[in-house]
Amino acid sequence: MSGACAQLGDLVELRGRLRHVYWIGGGSGAGKSAVTARIAARHGLRVYSTDDAMTDHARRSTPGAAPRLFEFMSMSMDERWVNRSPAEMLETFHWFRGEGFGAIVDDLLGISERTVVEGFRLLPDLVAPLLADPARAIWLLPAPRFRRTVFADRGWAIPRRTSDPDRARRNLLRRDEMFTDRLRAQTRGLGLPVVDIDGSLTVEEVTDHVAGAFGL
Repeated sequence: MSGACAQLGDLVELRGRLRHVYWIGGGSGAGKSAVTARIAARHGLRVYSTDDAMTDHARRSTPGAAPRLFEFMSMSMDERWVNRSPAEMLETFHWFRGEGFGAIVDDLLGISERTVVEGFRLLPDLVAPLLADPARAIWLLPAPRFRRTVFADRGWAIPRRTSDPDRARRNLLRRDEMFTDRLRAQTRGLGLPVVDIDGSLTVEEVTDHVAGAFGL
């Protein structure tokens, strides 16, 4: 068997082994965790939060496999969030580059129950090849104004640890807007479903939409 055929066979097998997984990705502030919790409660699914796994995944990583992560960990808070442009922050942020995604897949392969996985780390171009059914994945994309409203009170945890909280917060918001734009472009190019989050739908209505898209 040629190398290409072997890789294709491995991918087909991997898709089959991940049939128990539903994927909810998207930008920060879109309500992914709230929707995921409701989906899981309604339909008896297990929840896997990629945010909650970040510390463990960083610990399991190596500089060779995750160079951006190790570069980030060596920076001061100002180097991370104040001294660089939002564009540079976007391009160099390790989770946005897909570092550690293999650890997510490894964890999911070790779970036998039907599972809904959520988090911004679910990049469309990495998730798409793993889908036996494209309807098993969806991305929640927050509008900039909606995100700013969401983070008006709770978006200060990181900025307050810098020498210039206002600038750090502006940088973070702009970086995340650019990340959401990237998610939108990727999902459009791959033909994957999205839900626009602008405040016009309640969390329950978004949950209904996602559950319907999943066929639950």
